[in-house]
Amino acid sequence: MSKRLRGVAGIALATGLLVSVSPAQAQVETGPWTSYSPSFTVQERGCGNVSNLTFQLTCSTASGDQRAERRYATYTGGTRQFEGSFRITSLGGTRISLKQTFREAPTAGPFWMLAVERGGRLYAVHGGDTIATGATVGTTVRVNTVHNTATEHRTYINGSRAHTYASSGTSFYDKFGAYRTSSGQGPATVTWSNIRFWRK
Repeated sequence: MSKRLRGVAGIALATGLLVSVSPAQAQVETGPWTSYSPSFTVQERGCGNVSNLTFQLTCSTASGDQRAERRYATYTGGTRQFEGSFRITSLGGTRISLKQTFREAPTAGPFWMLAVERGGRLYAVHGGDTIATGATVGTTVRVNTVHNTATEHRTYINGSRAHTYASSGTSFYDKFGAYRTSSGQGPATVTWSNIRFWRK
């Protein structure tokens, strides 16, 4: 093998190692997982504003539909994993939903919602369970959700399992950004990063 071919092979091997190791380090739970990239649409309603991965609610309105989100494509059956990190850069309001899992079938509607209160408490909107604390302004928090559509939805915060919620149904989709809950209000600015999806 020529030096040039050996060099190309070495680069390919190194690149392959980086590709295979990096996602495994980021995932929670055992695989095998297959990464994929679902399509998404941007939702801006009320005083919501989206700029790439920065999501803003610019008003303090405590009523109406105030949202700035990405809505990802519907998935059906199996087990899916979402991963993303958020950093709240300002929070003049409170009780803002950051990550949501919606059910489409057999009945459509919110299934699971992760929200933050002023002061940094992360909680499940449905049921009110505290999921974690410390999500204060300027702090980066990693969120993983592992969803077996037929049995269970599990939430991990910074790699530690923090919440479990029973699941039934067939079709769901992921959303994240900044969304005023029924008891919340803005303003708020949240930046997300390192968004990844897997399935098995």
